[in-house]
Amino acid sequence: MSKQHKKSAKASKRLPEKYAGAEELYGIENWGKGYFSISDEGTLLVHPTREAHRAIELKAVVDDVAQRGIGTPLVIRFPQILHSSVRELNEAFIKAIKEFEYDGAYRGVFPIKVNQKKVVVKEVYETGRRYGYGLEAGSKPELIAALSSELGPDCLVTVNGYKDEALIRLAFNGMRMGKRVILILEKISELERILDVAKKKGVKPLIGTRCKLYARGSGKWAKSGGEAAKFGLTTTEILETVEILRSRKMLDSLVMLHFHIGSQITDIRKIKDAIKEAGRVYAKLYRSGVEIQYLNLGGGLGVDYDGSKTAFDSSMNYTVQEYANDVVYNIKTICEEEEVQVPTLVTESGRAVTAFHSVLVTNVVDVADRLEQDKTVHLSGDENTVVRELYDVFKGITAKNVRESYHDALQYKEELFTLFNLGYVSLEDRSTGEILFWNICDRIRRHLKSLKEVPEEFEDLEAMLSDKYVLNFSVFQSIPDSWAIDQLFPTLPIHRLREQPREFGTLADITCDSDGKIEKFIDLRDIKEWLPLHNFKRNQPYYLAFCLVGAYQDVLGDLHNLFGEANEVLAVVDENGRTRIQDILPGETCERVLTYMNYEKSEIMEGVWRQLRKNLEKDTMKDAEAKAIAKDFEVLLAHYTYLDV
Repeated sequence: MSKQHKKSAKASKRLPEKYAGAEELYGIENWGKGYFSISDEGTLLVHPTREAHRAIELKAVVDDVAQRGIGTPLVIRFPQILHSSVRELNEAFIKAIKEFEYDGAYRGVFPIKVNQKKVVVKEVYETGRRYGYGLEAGSKPELIAALSSELGPDCLVTVNGYKDEALIRLAFNGMRMGKRVILILEKISELERILDVAKKKGVKPLIGTRCKLYARGSGKWAKSGGEAAKFGLTTTEILETVEILRSRKMLDSLVMLHFHIGSQITDIRKIKDAIKEAGRVYAKLYRSGVEIQYLNLGGGLGVDYDGSKTAFDSSMNYTVQEYANDVVYNIKTICEEEEVQVPTLVTESGRAVTAFHSVLVTNVVDVADRLEQDKTVHLSGDENTVVRELYDVFKGITAKNVRESYHDALQYKEELFTLFNLGYVSLEDRSTGEILFWNICDRIRRHLKSLKEVPEEFEDLEAMLSDKYVLNFSVFQSIPDSWAIDQLFPTLPIHRLREQPREFGTLADITCDSDGKIEKFIDLRDIKEWLPLHNFKRNQPYYLAFCLVGAYQDVLGDLHNLFGEANEVLAVVDENGRTRIQDILPGETCERVLTYMNYEKSEIMEGVWRQLRKNLEKDTMKDAEAKAIAKDFEVLLAHYTYLDV
């Protein structure tokens, strides 16, 4: 080896070894679907087109917009991922229709309820226009949004949910505007109302009927289907609907059969069961003279949040292509057996279209370190006996006596608090005892790593020792499903990913609610109760990302503690791999969220000045100070609701 090579080898040994296991540690290759990767520098990359050379570095986006005065929490949206998702769904059905020689078409609709943000809905229908991809609405505001959108000529607008006369009238106005609007019966009582309004408006209605199937879905929303489902007509009610329309010579107005067995269906077998049952209902109706044009399979197409590809609640054991294949093949088979024409297939898939398109990024503001690792314990000899016993346990821990040491530590900890409550232990001794106990646990944890098998009683030790990382956001506003239904979202740092994380923590938000926390995280084989993290350096920002939050989280968020919507950024990448910030949408201000609760700025400032004038009259405050205080209120009213740290 030459001297030059020897020098290089020696120098390389002094460099810190790059950590290469972040992809596996955070499961990116399992749940990322080709949209996410990690750079050589250890930053999280997003590939909106799933092309390796076209990547957006999240940390660079955060730094860029920070220079423009836009801080975290920050929702970063990737319109190109929406385009990709819309294409994937439609192309999957096109491929299945071609493969199985299905003599019909696919006309999907996007349910606006999944994400009503204008920027999301517009990107979806503009990309879907070439496929005849329409919209689904479940309320008057949603229907207004759908009807005002410039959909393609072959696109459907389906209307679900309970309907009053105003909503029905709105739907018929849409038909007069040239849109194909189909009103889905949720209850048979809606039929007379629809027919009455249609007569007044001089419009021939397009009607669908939701069928209450015996089949049920799987996962958290399994109860959405089955005989006890909230919506839908029974077989008897469907036949009654047919007779009413036949008696009025309007049977050709019944154009769609619809069913829905729940959101995030995890098991493909449940989907197959529902398809087969609905296919038979369609075929039997068609044979009886009801020439239904559309079979609407509703929503439910899942998202593999944890990457396990199982029937677990946060996963799915099938692909989009497998879903499309099963729909097309089973409906074709049933129609051939029943000798009826195949229907145009419709789905209302929303979660699968929008989940991947947005990432929530926020910063760590503090860490509650349970271990007190920076504190060294020195005994003076005057401590309570139980403290000295804990100290002896701490000093005597070895790999061979971890179980005995742990049992002793638990016993002495209980004695410590019992004696404290009886008045025999000082506050100082209690503090020393607590530090010793947690340091004992930490030392035991380190020894456990050298054992081939970890005793069952230590399985929860990692979670018990985890630190609490406090994040600048509200769980209730930005990822409400994490709190409400224990939904798991892939979570990881956006930088330092080539540095091995040696800490493990749970997450807490800045609300004053004890439920504002996240203590369950994705894992390929299980649910982890802690997240691998890096040490928090107070003079350096540390950012975490919550991925796959594009479905429902934007619309279900609430105003707990009056923390409003987060700042938003739209980022795209060009053909040369350059990132471009397409738009920035500032989050809600204090003034904005206060107006939701009927606090008007003028009234607030009037109340402030009323109190300031009292202080001026009492001569307890100078005029300049009063004006400065009032000015500060005005400035803060225009301020972002989150922390500036």
